[in-house]
Amino acid sequence: MVAAKMFYRFWLITLLLCLATLPASAQAGYQGGGSFRVQCPTATLLHPGTTATGGAGTAVNPTPASSEAPYTGPVYRTVTKDPTGVYTYTPALTFLDHGGAIKCQEISGGDGMMTEADGNQTFMFSFGPLSGLGAIQNGLPGTEFPVVFNQLYTAGPNFVSGQPNPLYDNITNPSDPVAAGANAAMSDPAAIMNTGVLNGNIPAPLIAFDEDDEFLLNLSNVGMIMRPDLFEQHTVHFHGYPNASSFYDGVPDATIAINIGGTFTYYYVAPDAGTYFWHCHITPPEHLQMGMVGQLYVRPRQNRLPGGTNLFHSLAGCMVPTGSPAGTVVKCPARGDNSVLGQQSDLRTSCDPASDILCSVPIPVRDTGATQPVSGGAKYVYNDGDGSTAYDIDVPLQIHGFDPNFHFVGMTFNPEGFADMKDKYFLLNGRSYPDTIGIPGYAGLATTVSNPDPVTHAISTNDTDSISRFSQPLPSLITLSASGGHACAAGVSPCGQRAVLRIADLDVQEYQTLSSIGIPMLLVGFNAKILRDQAGNNLYIKTNSITLGGGESLDVILDSTGIAPGTYFLYTPQLDHLSNDAENFGGLMTEVVVTP
Repeated sequence: MVAAKMFYRFWLITLLLCLATLPASAQAGYQGGGSFRVQCPTATLLHPGTTATGGAGTAVNPTPASSEAPYTGPVYRTVTKDPTGVYTYTPALTFLDHGGAIKCQEISGGDGMMTEADGNQTFMFSFGPLSGLGAIQNGLPGTEFPVVFNQLYTAGPNFVSGQPNPLYDNITNPSDPVAAGANAAMSDPAAIMNTGVLNGNIPAPLIAFDEDDEFLLNLSNVGMIMRPDLFEQHTVHFHGYPNASSFYDGVPDATIAINIGGTFTYYYVAPDAGTYFWHCHITPPEHLQMGMVGQLYVRPRQNRLPGGTNLFHSLAGCMVPTGSPAGTVVKCPARGDNSVLGQQSDLRTSCDPASDILCSVPIPVRDTGATQPVSGGAKYVYNDGDGSTAYDIDVPLQIHGFDPNFHFVGMTFNPEGFADMKDKYFLLNGRSYPDTIGIPGYAGLATTVSNPDPVTHAISTNDTDSISRFSQPLPSLITLSASGGHACAAGVSPCGQRAVLRIADLDVQEYQTLSSIGIPMLLVGFNAKILRDQAGNNLYIKTNSITLGGGESLDVILDSTGIAPGTYFLYTPQLDHLSNDAENFGGLMTEVVVTP
């Protein structure tokens, strides 16, 4: 027995030594970075790489790849594969394609620090951006076309030898991301680690893409430098999102979890417009409370309609599909008739009340005559068919709460006391009032113009390595013009701007209420579904108060038409939630500024 043990020990040591001395080429693909693998294809079966799908374009001329293809009804294609494996598409009535594009994003899973409104620095388990850094810092979604995602990251004042600067500031022209190199993805393992550690955001990086898009989300687990004793896995779960496969749902029981040093690419096809949210699904009560929550919204097809298109016809199915034989005539059907083409021909979003009592996009009762503006570019919350959810400004609002004791324990030792969890900071987009409005000079103890950043209004936190990182990039100040909305451009009077508040709550403790005094709220969507019955009647609610619990989302429209210029407040009437721990007059509150 002793001899057998010594024999096995000898061969075990020999095997380990052999593995340790393998040639470097065995890991050349990993560049010494474990299993970090970042990907963003420029062409797929659904999007073969035309100039309208994000597969074409260059750094010199990114425009063709930086715009969505117009939606003019279903496109029929036939697909063939030659002996070399190349797919070829030609117009024919065999393959259904609804347009859209390819979009990509990269995030890190790890830890970070944030600054509370009373100056307290709080430790988080959190997601951070590894692509779209310039956009995220400027309060925009970090979701990019491949032509941007696949560029070399070159932003930052101290960019040296291919290593990004973790400060990723001084993004002077975020509207030109390719030239600035500010929004490209990190692909080198050293860059992923250098930028990803302590780079957590609250809320997590903003995600936004369009219906019919193929979206690829790369999650790289960089570990938690403040808790090296923990080998935490992470996942991404799109809460309430209609995934076609549980493999990409992020629930570890049904799929996989990502270990430290690894990257996993989640794949989604966007079937339904609306406001969702996302979070880590590893021990959710802990990882949600610690800050691993983010905003997500999907824009509707209706945004992509050509100017002058009748909204009812585009939804009810009265459009001639691209690629149809010459002379094809399509008549607008009776309600509930899905025999013709248009949005109703898409099995993912069609709505026949006779057979589907849970259809997501009911057709309006009647054709109101609403059309896409001739100039195009109108925005809608849903495929409403009547223009009733039109808006001018997106305002993502993530409600959350932090228990500082739970976070302190999370930074020092485990296990945390789940039964004793009690929120004392109440957050809108990771900030309590007055930080919610993001005006320089209102950043708690940091009252200099550098925090928040005077240009982006992002709040930075000085981390334990003495580097200050932008951890709360998204203010919730809402600014509306009393005379500058999309209706004003069409000659409608009186007119103002409409802002859609995409409100999501992932608080693990309590229900939350928000009130708007002076500007009524129009509630048009609940849990990523338009408020409309199956007969086509709009069930919108005009109110001054909404309440939602953890795991719920609402779409609310604020309209400045007829509203006197001035400052109004969006706040909670729950008085104990209007505080920053021991300080009063903070918490869940922000401002709505109406300008002339």
